[in-house]
Amino acid sequence: MEIKNNIGFVTLLLTIIAGYCDTVTFVAADSIFSAHVTGNFIVFAYQFVKGSDMNAWIKLLTFPVFILAVIVGGRIAGKVLNHYTILFWEGLLLLLGGSIVAGLTYYGIFDKFMMYSVVMMTVFAMGLQNAFGKLYAKETYGPTTMMTGNVTQASLDFGTLLKTRFNNAEALTSLKKQLFLILGFLVGCFLGAFAGKQLGLWTLIFPGLTMMVCYFYHRKI
Repeated sequence: MEIKNNIGFVTLLLTIIAGYCDTVTFVAADSIFSAHVTGNFIVFAYQFVKGSDMNAWIKLLTFPVFILAVIVGGRIAGKVLNHYTILFWEGLLLLLGGSIVAGLTYYGIFDKFMMYSVVMMTVFAMGLQNAFGKLYAKETYGPTTMMTGNVTQASLDFGTLLKTRFNNAEALTSLKKQLFLILGFLVGCFLGAFAGKQLGLWTLIFPGLTMMVCYFYHRKI
């Protein structure tokens, strides 16, 4: 089984999904980051010192869940020929998580325990995506779940272009790739913020469906 390789499309898709998931869980699920899990340390420390949230400790659980997901992603990669299988499982988790929220909300039995459970599923999904990016770095223009490194590289490239009066082809190409990543993530953040505020956590269905449809569309048997 082979995958049609389209680096630009895959990069845009993954950055939008990561930005979306990270923001929708933050907005709709007790200010928890699902992609930038280290950001939860800051939120936890703030809430702990402020004493405003007895459930703040749950944010620390995102870290071991993320680590476990990366380990699982590595195991998956070692057992399958199609490395996009990792993204299939990511999409399935997001679709399942959103469906659970929608179903339980419909029957009026969606509570905080289930909310945190779905958030951890989302964190796991983002961990799989992060593992994909590390294992198959050539499939995207750069990291798709965490933008700090991309912003740093973009700044270095821009500095080089200023120094050379925009006469450095390598730096210009690199800058375009970094901007592609950063802007894709930003678009995902806006979409996630709107969906999380207006509709809620069940909208994880959308990135889940998108990921799975895309997986099947891009494979050849």
